[in-house]
Amino acid sequence: MPKRDSQEAPASASFVGMTELAAREPFLGVLRELAEAYHAFSNYSAAHVRELGLTPAQFDVIATLGRTEGLPLSEVARKTLITKGTLTGIIDRLEAKGLVFRKVPSGDRRSFHAVLTSAGEALFARVFPMHIQHLKRVFLDMSPDDLDRTRRELRRLRERFREP
Repeated sequence: MPKRDSQEAPASASFVGMTELAAREPFLGVLRELAEAYHAFSNYSAAHVRELGLTPAQFDVIATLGRTEGLPLSEVARKTLITKGTLTGIIDRLEAKGLVFRKVPSGDRRSFHAVLTSAGEALFARVFPMHIQHLKRVFLDMSPDDLDRTRRELRRLRERFREP
């Protein structure tokens, strides 16, 4: 067996010690719960949206465009957290289904707005309230104070991640 350098063992032991300390950080449990809560929400929501005949991304776009006169693609991307490249394909598919059309705003021919068609508006009017009712079931036993406190804490956490 090769002989180890006397400095190698302490460095390795130090690394293992640091790893063990890092693994015991109290905030890791918060991150785990946050990630698991998001995955549980995403799965719960997506299953219902698929029952409504849409993909989760299509639903996000239709819900974002609902009750608007249309939005620039960049704003739809920002509000849905869908990248512009992916969003272009989603808009293409919604356009092929007759649910969305592209409108070039006067004065800015380099961009376009995504706008719901009358069929898209009718779909929004039908599926959005249904999905809200589906999600509402999860929150029925939470008081307005509980909901407000949870929203505030999540906002505070989000802002901490945005700090420089």
